[in-house]
Amino acid sequence: PARGPPPPAAAARPKRRGRWRRRILAVVAVLLLLLIGFGVYLDVNLQRTDALPADGAATSEGTNWLIVGSDSRAGLTSEQEQELATGGDVGQRTDTIMLLHDGASGPVLVSIPRDSYVPIAGHGSAKINASYSFGGAQLLVQTVEAATGLHIDHYAEIGFGGFVGAVDAVGGVDMCIPEAIKDPKAGLDIKAGCQELDGGTALGYVRTRATPGSDFDRVARQRAFLSALISKATSPATLVNPFRVVPLGSAVTGAITVDDSDHIWNLASLGFAMRGVSGGSGVATTVPVGSTPTIGGESVVRWDKTRAQALFGALAKDQTPPKSALGP
Repeated sequence: PARGPPPPAAAARPKRRGRWRRRILAVVAVLLLLLIGFGVYLDVNLQRTDALPADGAATSEGTNWLIVGSDSRAGLTSEQEQELATGGDVGQRTDTIMLLHDGASGPVLVSIPRDSYVPIAGHGSAKINASYSFGGAQLLVQTVEAATGLHIDHYAEIGFGGFVGAVDAVGGVDMCIPEAIKDPKAGLDIKAGCQELDGGTALGYVRTRATPGSDFDRVARQRAFLSALISKATSPATLVNPFRVVPLGSAVTGAITVDDSDHIWNLASLGFAMRGVSGGSGVATTVPVGSTPTIGGESVVRWDKTRAQALFGALAKDQTPPKSALGP
């Protein structure tokens, strides 16, 4: 006998599946539009400065970032300055200088001690952080390029207030502290052991010199903490959580100053390169040090020229630097 029409339930099932597919696609499309819109908002609101000299003569392979932590108190109230033990604003200087190289040989993060004694165009030889005071970001970039032979492609700068905001936006950063440190000058009183650092504690931790290795210990802490911070900021747990990623994005736009040519996607590539360093697939080091003499009444850092040339020479060719060229 001829079959009759299918039961109503069987006929309705494909229609329901089609409706659910359309709903899912609509939700995905809305989320994608929101993501793109949020990215455009962040890019438009990034703080920018003319940091890269137009007449830079250095050439090198791979991509090089100059990452600067300044002692700017911009955005901090007088109460916050007192709470964070930052002191009054006495003129903006570079508290932290790092160079991140990224290329075919993997990421390499190099700390440049702020007391490094190098030639500064128009000012003779002085501590490298003085170049920022003399001529701002452009002179600092020019000085780093002359000292390393590397071309700087991108620039990122963060002040005290922005640093605290970024740490708090990701919900704090887990660090294992090898020894207790008490330093009233940095507003720090921290115990040894693994713990979560909030923004204020983290700022004191990366600023303090109150350990036996003084500035050399400090640059190592700065390197390790920055890697851990960016690793958490770019983790899936942060990126898929709107309650974390939205405050973080807002904190980034208010905290970081980049070059006029930089965009939010450049910062994303910086973040993933830093994840490579913190994840063990890259190299973290300090410029090799030859001596720490006193010049003009000030203690300065002189690089080990042979080893420093080997380090930066390898990076210029986008090669993994030899272990003998790595510093402390």
